[in-house]
Amino acid sequence: MTAVDTTRKPTVREAMYRFLREKGVTTIFGNPGSTELAMFRDFPEDFQYILGLQESVVVGMADGYAQASRNAAIVNLHSAVGIGHAMGNIFTAYRNQTPLIVTVGQQARSILPYDPFLGASHPEQMPQPYVKWAIQPARGEDVPQAIARAYHIAMQAPRGPVMVSVPADDWDKESDWVECREVSYDRTVGRDEMKGVAERLDQAKAPYFVVGAGVDRDLAVDAVVELAERHQAKVFVAPMSARCSFPENHPLFGGFLPAMRERIVDKLSGADLVLVLGAPAFTYHVHGDGPHIPEHAELIQIVDNPDVAAWTPCGQAVIASLHLALETLLEFSAPAARPAPLPKPDVPKAEPSMPMTEQFALQCLAEARPLDSIVVEEAPGSRGAIHDYLPMQGQESFYTMASGGLGYSMPASIGVALARKAQGKNGRVIALIGDGSSMYSIQALWTARQLNLPISFVILNNQRYAALQDFAPVYGFEPGEHPVGTDLPELNFVLLAEGQGMQASRVEDPTLLPTALAKVLSDEGPSLLEITIL
Repeated sequence: MTAVDTTRKPTVREAMYRFLREKGVTTIFGNPGSTELAMFRDFPEDFQYILGLQESVVVGMADGYAQASRNAAIVNLHSAVGIGHAMGNIFTAYRNQTPLIVTVGQQARSILPYDPFLGASHPEQMPQPYVKWAIQPARGEDVPQAIARAYHIAMQAPRGPVMVSVPADDWDKESDWVECREVSYDRTVGRDEMKGVAERLDQAKAPYFVVGAGVDRDLAVDAVVELAERHQAKVFVAPMSARCSFPENHPLFGGFLPAMRERIVDKLSGADLVLVLGAPAFTYHVHGDGPHIPEHAELIQIVDNPDVAAWTPCGQAVIASLHLALETLLEFSAPAARPAPLPKPDVPKAEPSMPMTEQFALQCLAEARPLDSIVVEEAPGSRGAIHDYLPMQGQESFYTMASGGLGYSMPASIGVALARKAQGKNGRVIALIGDGSSMYSIQALWTARQLNLPISFVILNNQRYAALQDFAPVYGFEPGEHPVGTDLPELNFVLLAEGQGMQASRVEDPTLLPTALAKVLSDEGPSLLEITIL
């Protein structure tokens, strides 16, 4: 670790690195530009710089790293164009509630009055409203304090990205050391309020739980399992949830709620109380009518995001950190014995065919994957088949994007793998990506290879944007009619991977798939398997 002389006034650069070091933030993700070079002069030996080949890619990597490490990550972008390139994954980080500190280079203050080349006009406004806070400090010496404030804001629930724009000539200015304060980020919960929730839960005849990403973020999956088993409650996953918040092979698992109002009501029709944990109530994708929950049911929501609680259309909302709320519920809850709900029907076994179906490919992956593997997924056209044939294990076993924006999960898998490696955790990361999705961030393969991370990139290649084609009838297309711009012929992911230094192979024959999966899942470093499917 680089020694720090605290008896003298530091430069802005020195003060920032010391604060980040004390908060355990020693990995910086970036794609460098000229206005950021001064930030990295005399780069500390105990820090590491993770290079990505495009700004959206580095934000995705930082997002995955922050989620898996459970601490804010810092990512550096290049002036206005860097924010522009990265905006899709900044939006995803906002929806994922990921704590990111985004530093953005700016031209030197001395030439800002002359509208310089690469100067960003009003940089703090560019990422709004998808950052929690943004600033270009009034003085260079204020930058370290702005970084510290940004860290604490990013870490407060609901967590999310923040941005600090730093002019190039600020880094060598004299500043002050920033005090590394301890701040509590949990949202505590009133015991009397939770006692009332527990009593209503105990009195319910048929309680259903709906779990979202907030459960996994707060390391509360085991608590949900214990509470569900105590109440014999059927558990559903909230629409579009980006994490796994309940083991999907558990007898009480009821399945996934669709993002359609009427179908949600139908799925929950057996409940007289719906307890929503760590999720909106509800995320919709298409217009719907009628009630939001069954008319005879009551809704109680526990969520750490007051904005989400504010727009929930019915029932009671409790704003709290999920692990604290569930801990209190478990303390107070003592229901009478209830019969177990009927288990979710088994899906039919997928059979091999030429060409392969996505169901068969995912069934083989489920059989081949190690139990401690982690799936980072972005194959929206195969999401239904993933739900049926590739069940997730529970806490910290699954990541995807909450925004619906493509280009996140391939780089995020790198961040997840890098964080787990730093923590000394085992488990191979499986990046399960659609062919269309992968082309938004294919440069991520290069970084994975350079870092030699244990990632298996599994590309489901159906030569189309399947999610759009499947969704087209909702917008008046005839069944089987392909909207323009949704076919993707002649992509070759083996060549794309090999061109970035990665081992890769393709499989078309279903009889060869188990062997191909066994290899890609056991390689020491990163490798890619392209699976051609219907």
